Amino acid sequence: MLIEKLNWRYATKKMDPSKTVSEDKVERIVEAARLAPTSSGLQPFEVIVVTDPDVRAKIREIAWNQAQVTEGSHLLVFAAWDNYTEERINHMFDLVNEERGIKNEGWEAYRQMLLTSYPQRDQQVNFEHAARQAYIGFGMAVAQAAFEGVDSTPMEGFDPAKLDEILGLREKGLRSVTILPLGYRQPDGDWLVNLKKVRRPLAEFTSRV
Repeated sequence: MLIEKLNWRYATKKMDPSKTVSEDKVERIVEAARLAPTSSGLQPFEVIVVTDPDVRAKIREIAWNQAQVTEGSHLLVFAAWDNYTEERINHMFDLVNEERGIKNEGWEAYRQMLLTSYPQRDQQVNFEHAARQAYIGFGMAVAQAAFEGVDSTPMEGFDPAKLDEILGLREKGLRSVTILPLGYRQPDGDWLVNLKKVRRPLAEFTSRV
């Protein structure tokens, strides 16, 4: 059950570098992110799977020296579009039409509405909107990792500009948003592993209207 797995997971502080997450599990974790809902279905982000030890070592240097970056077997980088452009919007609408094999008048009208609004907005506003969509996929990946019995450590503690430079993201029209090391916990040396998960009570967390 997913809730049981979410109670099992925690932000792993120490990963076992001798253990490797299988590629089929990594693919399902990335697939969960790919299937995430996004505003207008535009999917304005990408996931970069980093396994190269040298690249991960460079990333660790600009990520507060957090050991999970190199001790895990995989590092997922969630990078959002730096802007919404006519080309990007049209690509997604054309893809939907191609995959569904139909053209819908209402859908095409919606395309035109986006084309006359999104590209005209400030680029930073558009990036921040795209980044929020990336976080939806990020959350799905965290949940899927737990479902697979894979440990992960959600991270915002890194220098985005330097990470963008390491991975050449700006040249691709992308900007890094968050990163997710994947691996398996090593209880020895992990101060958090045996501590109780603490969240606000449901009655305090939720309100009904």
